[in-house]
Amino acid sequence: MKKVCVLGAGTMGYGITQLLALNGYEVSMRDIEDRFVQNGLNAIKNNLQKFLVDKGKMTQDEADKVMARIKGTVDLKAAVAGAQVVIECVPEALSLKHQTFKELDELCPPETILATNTSSLSITEISSVTKRQDKVIGMHFFNPATVMKLVEVIPCAKTSDDTYQVIKDLAIKLGKEVITVQKDAAGFIVNRIFLAICNEAAKLVYEGIATPEDVDKGCQFGLGHSMGPCRTMDLTGMDIVYHVIQVLQSEFGETFHPCPLIKHRAIANELGVKTGKGFYDYSQK
Repeated sequence: MKKVCVLGAGTMGYGITQLLALNGYEVSMRDIEDRFVQNGLNAIKNNLQKFLVDKGKMTQDEADKVMARIKGTVDLKAAVAGAQVVIECVPEALSLKHQTFKELDELCPPETILATNTSSLSITEISSVTKRQDKVIGMHFFNPATVMKLVEVIPCAKTSDDTYQVIKDLAIKLGKEVITVQKDAAGFIVNRIFLAICNEAAKLVYEGIATPEDVDKGCQFGLGHSMGPCRTMDLTGMDIVYHVIQVLQSEFGETFHPCPLIKHRAIANELGVKTGKGFYDYSQK
């Protein structure tokens, strides 16, 4: 495999693009507007400079070669041309996923594998609009994709063994630990566990039982988590947290009824790091 296409130049899209390019793959990163593409390319360039070149882990020449392996574009047909795998990172809306996969199914050769980075939606549902369900699979990276060591691989009901093996091998070549979701269910493995923790953490704050700082300290120093749930929700984005909990609620019922604080933050655009305020205040940072 030489070329991979990544659809979406947002946080996950450019993170996965950077990871692929660092590991020697040619990558086309596509988004619907050039300003999104440029933002993604600039983020990758800044990351390479800040975390690798400035720290002596990579030379400037090596960083330039990584950037040279990345092509940004708004042209979907050009983006997928020659790619053996397409990794979709568009926003978490089933209607948008359906539209995207219909387009991909029409543009890509029959042998191209279509992977989705969805964090919660059914892979079988996403694949249903294609004529290649055997080539559709979930490949769920965690944020930031260049740092987090895990990838969930989620076959749909009709995913072939060959497709599964190609995606598993790709994740391993990217330096990831791989876990397989044996049954296509909402939230997969990690989010089903972690969103339950996040929801309870938000309830503790909402009910006035603990501050976000103490909730996070409890999980870090009592449970051994590297980052507490309140800080993690701020990093992820409260809009995404709220959406995933709603998906889990629709599948599993009131066990995943969203804490009112999460709903309020999502509606009030207090999403965390990306808006400057969530459980914590980031406006001065």
